[in-house]
Amino acid sequence: MKNSFFLFPISNVFFWFYFLLFFKIPIFIYFYIFFLLAASLWGPYKDIWQTVMNAIWKRQPEAIHRLDQVLKKHRSDFISLFRNPPKNVQQHEKVQKASTEGVAIQGQQGTRLLPEQLIREAFILSDLFDIGELAAVELLLAGEHQQPHFPGLTRGLVAVLLYWDGKRCIANSLRTLIQSRQGKTWTLELSQELVSMTTRFTDDLMEQGLTQKILTLVSQIDLNNEFDKLQRERGLGSEKHRKEVSDLIKECRQSLAESLFVWTCQSPLSKDDTLILISYLEKVTVEADGSLDSVNLSLLMALLYCFDVSFLEQGTEDREDLMHRLPLLAERQYIATIHTRLQESQPWKLPGLQATVRLAWALALRGISQLSDVTALAEFTEADEAMAELAVADNVFLFLTESVVGSENFYQEEFYIRKIHNLVTDFLALMPMKVSFFSANSISIFREIEMFIAELYRKDPFNLELALEYWCPSEPLQTSTIMGSYLGVAHQRPPQRQVVLSKFVRQMGDLLPSTIYIPYLKMLRGLASGPQCAHYCFSLLKVNGSSHAENIQGAGGSPVSWEHFFHSLMLYHEHLRKDLPSADSVQYRHLPLRGITQKEQDGLIAFLQLTTVIVNWSENARLALCEHPQWTPVVVILGLLQCSIPPVLKAELLETLTAFGKSPEIAASLWQSLEYTQILQTVRTPGQRQAIGIEVELNEIESRCEEYPLTRAFCRLISTLVESSFPSNLGAGLRPPGFDPYLQFLRDSVFLRFRTRAYRRAAEKWEVAEVVLEVFYKLLRDYEPQLEDFVDQYVELQGDEIIAYKPPGFNLMYHLLNESPMLELSLSLLEEGVKQLDTYAPFPGKKHLEKAVEYCLALLNLTLQKENLFMDLLRESHLSLIVTPLEQLLQGINPRTKKADHVVNIARYVQSTEKGGVFTSQKLMAGFVECLDNEDAEELINPDEELEPEKKRARIHHETRIHILNLLITSLECSPPSLALYLLGYELKKPVSTTNLQDPGMNRNIFTVFNCQVIYQLCACSDTSGPTMRYLRTSQDFLFTQLQYLPFSIREHEISTLNQMSWLMKTAAIEMRVTSLNRQRSHTQRLLHLLLDDMPVKPYLADGEGGMEDESRSVSGFLHFDTASKVRRKILSILDSIDFSQDIPEPLQLDFFDRVQIEQVIANCEHKNARGQVVCNVKHLHRVLVAEVNALQGMAAIGQRPLLMEEINTILQYVVERNKLLQCLHAKKHALESWRQLVEIILTACPQDLIQAEDRQLIIRDLLQDVHDKILDDDAAQELMPVVAGAVFTLTAHLSQSVKTEQKQPLAVPMTGQSQYVLMLDGSFTSSPGSESISMGFASIGDSSLHIILKKLLDFILKTGGGFQRVRTHLYGSLLYYLQIAQRPDEPDTLEAAKKTMWERLTAPEDVFSKLQRENMAIIESYGAALMEVVCRDACDGHEIGRMLALALLDRIVSVDKQQQWLLYLSNSGYLKVLVDSLVDDDLTLQSLLMPQPPLLKALYTYESKMAFLTRVAKSQQGALELLRSGVIVRLAQCQVYDMRPETDHQGMYGMRDPPVFIPAPVERYRQILLPALQLCQVILTSSMAQHLQAAGQVLQFLISHSDTIQAILRCQDVSVGSLQELASLTGIISKAALPGVLNELDVDVNEGTQMELQGHIGRFQRQCLGLLSRFGGSDRLRQFKLQDDNAEGDRVNRRDEIELAMQQICANVMEYCESLMLQSAPSFEHTVCLFTPSLSESTNRDGPRQDTQAPVVPYWRLPGLGIIIYLLKQSTNDFFSYYDSHRQSVNKLQNVEQLPPDEIKELCQSVMPAGVDKISTAQKYVLARRRLVKLINNRAKLLSLCSYIIETCLFILWRHLEHYLLNYTPTDSQDSLLSSRISFKRGRLQESSLDFSSGLNRVSQHDIDQVRCDSLLKNTECTLLPYSY
Repeated sequence: MKNSFFLFPISNVFFWFYFLLFFKIPIFIYFYIFFLLAASLWGPYKDIWQTVMNAIWKRQPEAIHRLDQVLKKHRSDFISLFRNPPKNVQQHEKVQKASTEGVAIQGQQGTRLLPEQLIREAFILSDLFDIGELAAVELLLAGEHQQPHFPGLTRGLVAVLLYWDGKRCIANSLRTLIQSRQGKTWTLELSQELVSMTTRFTDDLMEQGLTQKILTLVSQIDLNNEFDKLQRERGLGSEKHRKEVSDLIKECRQSLAESLFVWTCQSPLSKDDTLILISYLEKVTVEADGSLDSVNLSLLMALLYCFDVSFLEQGTEDREDLMHRLPLLAERQYIATIHTRLQESQPWKLPGLQATVRLAWALALRGISQLSDVTALAEFTEADEAMAELAVADNVFLFLTESVVGSENFYQEEFYIRKIHNLVTDFLALMPMKVSFFSANSISIFREIEMFIAELYRKDPFNLELALEYWCPSEPLQTSTIMGSYLGVAHQRPPQRQVVLSKFVRQMGDLLPSTIYIPYLKMLRGLASGPQCAHYCFSLLKVNGSSHAENIQGAGGSPVSWEHFFHSLMLYHEHLRKDLPSADSVQYRHLPLRGITQKEQDGLIAFLQLTTVIVNWSENARLALCEHPQWTPVVVILGLLQCSIPPVLKAELLETLTAFGKSPEIAASLWQSLEYTQILQTVRTPGQRQAIGIEVELNEIESRCEEYPLTRAFCRLISTLVESSFPSNLGAGLRPPGFDPYLQFLRDSVFLRFRTRAYRRAAEKWEVAEVVLEVFYKLLRDYEPQLEDFVDQYVELQGDEIIAYKPPGFNLMYHLLNESPMLELSLSLLEEGVKQLDTYAPFPGKKHLEKAVEYCLALLNLTLQKENLFMDLLRESHLSLIVTPLEQLLQGINPRTKKADHVVNIARYVQSTEKGGVFTSQKLMAGFVECLDNEDAEELINPDEELEPEKKRARIHHETRIHILNLLITSLECSPPSLALYLLGYELKKPVSTTNLQDPGMNRNIFTVFNCQVIYQLCACSDTSGPTMRYLRTSQDFLFTQLQYLPFSIREHEISTLNQMSWLMKTAAIEMRVTSLNRQRSHTQRLLHLLLDDMPVKPYLADGEGGMEDESRSVSGFLHFDTASKVRRKILSILDSIDFSQDIPEPLQLDFFDRVQIEQVIANCEHKNARGQVVCNVKHLHRVLVAEVNALQGMAAIGQRPLLMEEINTILQYVVERNKLLQCLHAKKHALESWRQLVEIILTACPQDLIQAEDRQLIIRDLLQDVHDKILDDDAAQELMPVVAGAVFTLTAHLSQSVKTEQKQPLAVPMTGQSQYVLMLDGSFTSSPGSESISMGFASIGDSSLHIILKKLLDFILKTGGGFQRVRTHLYGSLLYYLQIAQRPDEPDTLEAAKKTMWERLTAPEDVFSKLQRENMAIIESYGAALMEVVCRDACDGHEIGRMLALALLDRIVSVDKQQQWLLYLSNSGYLKVLVDSLVDDDLTLQSLLMPQPPLLKALYTYESKMAFLTRVAKSQQGALELLRSGVIVRLAQCQVYDMRPETDHQGMYGMRDPPVFIPAPVERYRQILLPALQLCQVILTSSMAQHLQAAGQVLQFLISHSDTIQAILRCQDVSVGSLQELASLTGIISKAALPGVLNELDVDVNEGTQMELQGHIGRFQRQCLGLLSRFGGSDRLRQFKLQDDNAEGDRVNRRDEIELAMQQICANVMEYCESLMLQSAPSFEHTVCLFTPSLSESTNRDGPRQDTQAPVVPYWRLPGLGIIIYLLKQSTNDFFSYYDSHRQSVNKLQNVEQLPPDEIKELCQSVMPAGVDKISTAQKYVLARRRLVKLINNRAKLLSLCSYIIETCLFILWRHLEHYLLNYTPTDSQDSLLSSRISFKRGRLQESSLDFSSGLNRVSQHDIDQVRCDSLLKNTECTLLPYSY
């Protein structure tokens, strides 16, 4: 039976997902649900403790009500303390049959079958703890459930832990409840409601006999007995399990005892309870070392506080009330009964304990006797001295010294120290006569008093400085004399009491017997502990010496004075140095000790210890002693160290030197003195045969004695000196300067040998290791690798050049980056340390071992931090040293275990585990869990404040958790497999993405930490995202639960709160993106409701089941209820929680340091931390500043040192505040960026139908207004502007898109003012006559909201001032998106507008677009020149993207500026001139872009933006005029880039194998440069009405300047979109510029030769333009289309449309040119200029002999015939009808998109989006199809317009030519010579002023005319059928 109990193995160990949440409420929910399922002997008690903690210590307001419920429910558990449910026959039978019939378990439904093994274990557990069988079953089941927390333990062993843990919880809860009572000693500052509740509850418990129960339990619960029972039943496991059980049992007893203690501190016990406590204490014994254990110490203190009446002296307001409630005065027989009991002669088991109680009672009686109205108690109060005599007779002070103050727990409780302090001070102050009697008659008693005082005040862990009460100086105290507060009320120390105590100290020193000399010095040492106490003690010793200086050697001299002490030291030195042996003689260690007896040695040691304490605490005393001209303590001590004295005395001398060395000014000289005296031999003199100094002492004396006080003291001295001052030239002149001899001694003689030496005291081994490792740590901590360290430095020594020593940090780095003995010993020490700690047993020197291990780990950590820089500098210097990265060395083989286990040994410190075994890895993970599972660390702790020991431990736990999380975060950044994934339980042997995270107990090796950053990294990583998000979503509903509590409001910890919110929002964004992609609409919808609803959200259950709404419900369901019940949207509340203001620290005000230099030093100390923030390294800065102060020499510097150090503290405080400012700003940026990311995901990634269009606009409006309000606040930090501007850009873009989407929605009833597009979508092209306009304005949010947004945008732009151009870049983009809202959307040109008359168009009402544009422009103009200046300046200078967006904004504003205010400002301020002139500056940059591999193309994009803006300006008449004045065409003519037209590359990018994807070919880049210039010229020609000839002249000059390029384009045979667009733009310019009369407008001096040259250029342009007709207007056009079809790639449909449009445009331009030439060159119809021959055949005159091409006129045989016009006329007519049919079909399709076949829809979509059509929704396909149809309709409308123009022009030209040939023309063969000469004369006159095309027609004969007549008759029918109108 026994063998099968607690050692029953479990096949698998499962780890629980442990939740480390920084959010308290979710934790409480999880704990509460868990406790409902726990055992009755553990779970409810755990729940009680958690509730008490939340209410009292964590002070959660919501926990008070919960605490009230818990106390009422579990009142019986507190009354029947620790009582177990009894055994029961019925339960025994039920459990016995549970394997077949099942049994009901508390907290679970139904019955459960139990295995036989568990039933047997339950019976054993029932017998072991005497509990009911069902309770035993529940405990075992709870143990089985908790097994993941206890790897390697069976459920039975876990059940034992849970049993005692339940007892511990109920005991701790009782203690905390009593501690929160209202009382006389302290207050926890809790609410009155809570204090009243706990006071009533505990009063009830006390009435039920709580004191008796506690004392009974303390007596019954015996650790040894409990262990014996457990051992018999195999209920104890490993050493760790034994330790845990032992600690739990001890804590139960301790908490019970402390419950009585805290009760008596607040309100004393009644008479009966006091007698019960006295009865218990009568039987108490001491531990083996003679001290009281912690339980009995607490109970003794409880009794002492029962007798305490000192609080009545405080004079508080409730003093009378306290007196009436004090049992000692209120109960009639209390004093008599207690007095009688304590007077009994029957001795206690501990007479000293009896004496202590008697002394406390005597002092209580003395205190009562001083109260008023106590005459009835005179019988007892007069017996106080007799009671005190009894106490003193039983050596009460010896007992207090050895058993009370000597107890391990005494200094761990502040009120123990206060009570014993009051006890001794009351005795000295209230019984001065008795003290005087003892001092005169009983030296031994007085010796005990002094030794007791010495021990009591030797330590002051709480910095109480209670010993100040013994000092009553003549000068006023430097600080307040407030001792502290008990009830929060400060009280002044009674003056008389202080005078008496001070008199006691002084009188004892005046007449001091030799027998109590040393105890008195020790008493002074205790009383000097503290800054002010040390100062007063120093003054006392100084005054004692000055009054007896004249007879110091006489009998009347005071032996307790500085004068006497240092005079004695000098005498000893004088005497001993005479016996100092020479270096060649036998060492003095073998000589007899002459001159100092043992008694003298003890006295010297006592005074040295007193000096050490004073000098340690008081810097003023330190400096005063050193500066005294006669005492010279440092010199005398160093002299004595060279003499033959015992090592113990030398050690004390070194300790005193260590105290003096704390001052840097003393340390600097002390270094030189050490070097001079050769305490450690660093220079060996020639001929010296044997070494001297401390190394000899260590190797010869201390090693033989097996005690090492001198070595430890020397190490502490070096440690202090290294920190205070470190001279780099130490030893210069005598040896190579440097620290190397000291480091070599510490490393080789001390550290490397410390393990092999013998130690009489085992703890000393680890003490030696600790002090030497501390020196190494400080040296390496302060070392920063420098390049000069890696270069050998030569110094001159005695005529020779030798290499100087390297810095000590360099040597340490070198040894730690090699397999050196130092590194091996350090790793071995880590291994030995973990083995020792794994025993879980106390051993000598445990604290020192832990500290040594800490220093070893710190050395490794520092090496890892500095190794990268060290190795980089080593490589640069080419120094012949070989080092290995420490991480590689740590992965090496351990020579002791033959395994690579160094890293494992380090990891085992996370939790000390047993050696090896199958559970090693699981225990390591359990160690991480244990470090994270710590209730102490839940509260955030301020690292700057002074903390109590408990809070210090909590801070360590907190920092441990942070470091573990940082380890996980760092490891997650590595590629898998990684340590983090292993610890977090992901699959490593299979793909990580296949991991299936499961609930607790279901998955193996799972350890999940729910920290927001860890979760985000897991969710953001592609490998871990799936498993992590799936688990969080399905099992824990983590994100929804946590988002409910956003925003977190912990204002005092703003940075950490913002960071946690940021990671959570980023994770939520990923979740919404993933669920949207996976079409998990319900999950996305829940999160959207939570974030966007403006109505209260009903609570959701933790599993999310109760919060799932109907999927059809959209966010708008919460948006339109009664506004009175609306709440702020959570997404806005999150924004509200981010405070945009930031307090900036005040500038430094310095008196000593130069501010500029300090700023430079601060800048030099800046570095990037782990989060990428640039902050100042405060520790490094502190070292730099202190080193600067230490370098100062002279007495003046020493005197000013306190002021300098104070100013250093000011600087450091400023830097800390600045670092906090930077970190806070970074956290706010991070939070804002995360918020923006979340908003973007909501607006872009989530399904559009989940948020209706109207609601989307309202949400965006609210977001925009709120974010603008926050950033426009005067206190808003400018550093947040970039993030806010990015968010504004995103929101404005989505607002614009949302409004446009709403405008395009089909409406059931068309309304007046709506666009044609909306009407057409509804199936009608006309407005309903009875419809009304939209009342609310533009879009759902209304015009007023849009205007507010616009004003805030403009305010934001102006707030940026002259800087922040990148911020304005976002804002310009936002403004552009906003202005797009007022742009009329792309509407299909249905040709219906042509039916309206001009009057209807003029009188039509203003539509919403025009209205909004007008209002927007009014708002923009209201900002005046300030806004204009900012935008114009950005357009002309700055970052390229900023310039582009500024130009785009100017483009948009100028386009809607009807008043042309902006154009006027641009012109008057010169910005337009600057932009125009910059075109020449761009020329060289643009030329470089035409190389095959160009630089960045940003210059090209900036150029395009600039030209687009100039083109926009040119579209108005005034703008064109201003551009002409600015000389824009002249600047374009000067640009040479237009002459660098590359050849078309048909083989790709000049033969490049892999041409860049995003970089266009050179010819395409050239067209991007040329086309904007051509378009600008064309627009200027069109807009310049009055100055048309001037504009045409300048454009013609531009064409002539680049004539080669122009002619190359006109000759180009390429049939591509780009080439045709070039031709279209160029022909459009030529048709308006190369006209008659333009030459006269040229701004050049035109002579006859120049004119002929210009006419030649124009003639070539004209001939080439006419030549284009045969190419694009004749039958060759079919060949062009065929060629295009063969070469087309990609989007063929769109490209064909563009080519077709370009061809028609070319024909239209050429025909316009022909018409212009005919109209402007001929003054009348009779003098028509004929451009075409009279041939009506298209192919006529194609061939013929080539004539002189230099002729000024076009030869006859090169002129096209009228046949090409007729062919073009016919072709255009056919095209017109074809385009008209296509246009009508497309309109019909647009009206019925939903009825189109799917294949046709897909085809339409593919022309817009070539790939991915199948993946989009049907609604999106309809949108794309509509977009394509609108584009097609508008394309056909343009083609129809061009065709109609071509037809009209062809008819006009044909008519004019036929009229001329048939009516007015006389053939050349029918003219006589006279007529011919006249005609020639007229033609010559015409040619002078214009270009003559008719001279080429002189060969037209009569036959040609007759042929025209004949052809005209044949084509008459065809011509008359041409439609003229359509």
